[in-house]
Amino acid sequence: MISARSRLRTVTWRSADEAVKLIKSGDHIYIQGSTSIPETLVAAMTRRGHELRGVVLYSGFSVSEREAPYCKPEYKDSFLVDTCFVSNNVRKWINEGYGATTPRFLGEVPGLFRDGTWPVDAVLLNCSRPNEEGYVSYGVSADLATSATECARIVIAQINPHMPFSYGDPVIHVSRIDAAVEVDDPLVEVPTAIPGEKETAIGNAIAEIIPDGATLQIGVGGIPNAVIRALENHKHLGLHTEAMTDGVLPLIEKGIIDNSLKKVYPGKSVACLALGSRRLYDLMDYNKDMIFKDVAWTNDPFIIAQNPKVMSINSCLEIDLTGQICADSIGQRLFSGVGGQHDFVYGASRSEGGLSFLAMTSSTKGISKIKPVLTPGAGVVTTRFQTNYVVTEHGAVNLRGKSLPERAKLLISVADPAFREELDRAAAERFGYSYLRLR
Repeated sequence: MISARSRLRTVTWRSADEAVKLIKSGDHIYIQGSTSIPETLVAAMTRRGHELRGVVLYSGFSVSEREAPYCKPEYKDSFLVDTCFVSNNVRKWINEGYGATTPRFLGEVPGLFRDGTWPVDAVLLNCSRPNEEGYVSYGVSADLATSATECARIVIAQINPHMPFSYGDPVIHVSRIDAAVEVDDPLVEVPTAIPGEKETAIGNAIAEIIPDGATLQIGVGGIPNAVIRALENHKHLGLHTEAMTDGVLPLIEKGIIDNSLKKVYPGKSVACLALGSRRLYDLMDYNKDMIFKDVAWTNDPFIIAQNPKVMSINSCLEIDLTGQICADSIGQRLFSGVGGQHDFVYGASRSEGGLSFLAMTSSTKGISKIKPVLTPGAGVVTTRFQTNYVVTEHGAVNLRGKSLPERAKLLISVADPAFREELDRAAAERFGYSYLRLR
């Protein structure tokens, strides 16, 4: 077997500490995300913190087993965190006021790199071993890595046997790599969220509405997994999504997802990133039935809409009586980001036969998630002008074409029964006779 080093003979092999010496004070660095943060390179860069100043670190959706090592007070002037998605490894840092987040639809972030709004001096990548033609893949993370690498002056890459070789956009030739570091770093594995009784009820309610031949965009977590479990009697489903997870594997393996009726990449499952178990990563490896693309492409509503019967299925944190959806913050506390929710809600609305579903349990810890008004500081991810189906364990309601008083009545019908009287009073006070006459 030809070794990774022999296929990378045109590349300068360095230790991680040597490789990151290419980074200078004031540089703008993109760090690959998903479950493939290049931890060895990040650790080496952090060790240089005492000699670097004003290094801007860009990141997107990422999953880590620990807080980022550069998120410490002693590095507050060395590394300036600017993320478009508040992931678990930087969440505490940002909410403490040290780092920052830039609001942007995830599908629009590549444009910030490409038009120079966000300059990119270097990228830190986690790549597969090279194939016979000398190409490596950054496998599970095409999302922002594709555009950042395209725009970067310097490419520093971990060559990692644990990274699958995926087809599509996350592929570069070894000649593009300025410094290669050999590592043996297993990817983060994300356990499949097991849906509880409430999530199962939500999943069943959504699955009943989804037709055969639909193209799915499915989010991450217990509710999306509950939907997937409830789709096992469907036929000829397609997959065009942001994140590919373990949840879809049974549908792919049983031929329920066969992508036969899609218009965009028929026969192929399409995503921009993956997060799951080793089982998913192994299935991705050199699998031509799975295509990974730049998030600017996967999340383009006009591309999404070319597929028939697009079903956009996402979770949210709270909703007000007019249909405003919060999915990124808990009050003023930033929790995540807009991701692709907006893009797929809009894309589904333009798709022939398309629908979007925003789902959540009706309450948590004795607090209603359906509220008269959003919690002060809460961000609106999906506006009331776009909200289609809202689903809780008490049922699914379609807000499309409904007036504000009608929406309030529908939303109250799927609220936790313990809060319905309170919500009814709030709706009557807000909307007056136009609501009262619906009682």
